[in-house]
Amino acid sequence: MAHLRCDFYSDALALSTSMTVLLPQPTTTQIGLTGQAGSEPPPVLYLLHGLSDDDTTWLRRTSVERYVSELGWAVVMPQVHRSFYADEHTGGAFWTFVSEELPALVDRFFRVSTARADTFVAGLSMGGYGAFKLALRQPHRFAAAASLSGVLDLGALVRSGDLPPSPDHRMLTRILGPQRVLAPEDDLLELVRRADPAALPALHLSCGTEDVLLEGNRTFTAACAAAGVPVTTAYPPGEHEWGLWDAGLVDVLTFFDQVRRGAADPEVAA
Repeated sequence: MAHLRCDFYSDALALSTSMTVLLPQPTTTQIGLTGQAGSEPPPVLYLLHGLSDDDTTWLRRTSVERYVSELGWAVVMPQVHRSFYADEHTGGAFWTFVSEELPALVDRFFRVSTARADTFVAGLSMGGYGAFKLALRQPHRFAAAASLSGVLDLGALVRSGDLPPSPDHRMLTRILGPQRVLAPEDDLLELVRRADPAALPALHLSCGTEDVLLEGNRTFTAACAAAGVPVTTAYPPGEHEWGLWDAGLVDVLTFFDQVRRGAADPEVAA
């Protein structure tokens, strides 16, 4: 595969930013890795990072390049800082960037498919929240979405203030405003309640049984069940850590590939 670090200017953010991109490449002489690529523009996975990460972290801490090389997919990993994929109250317009500007730039810069059936989104922790937010607010864009240990009940986190230790004490105020009120369009539980189940992409959720975010994931699963929204769930043993996410990424890619081939049979949330 080709690995690109793309530095570019964002009008939505009014600053220079970056994304890490993997592009499929057919190969015949690599040892230990099979490169696949067809003649048509490849499917694309938008892979979103977590709160303390950046656009390079998936590549550094998982074997994502090895996993997708056999599928022949492109992977786009954008940089969004500690934004919760939101148009911040007193910061950057990160939702506008990731939901509107980024896909337009990817289409301009790279030869990838723009078909819904070929477009997927996944993320971990804060990125899991971002992935489901994109899927629920823009269901016409994605065939499937996945969350690994996602912050799926952000409202509860905001109310409790139970955030990871950080010097960024003003993060929630910067994102949500001085009253720290989560708008309905940023609340995944509210988005699920409003959703048309038939219009949504296939959803995949996983979270470790010892993860600090487990309760929020179960709350989201219950909301899906109440709204009649199908979601495939997995609760393996594990904490909020990269070993679990690397293994979970394999399951996510398998699920996405099945969806694309029309073979997925998502379980209804229970």
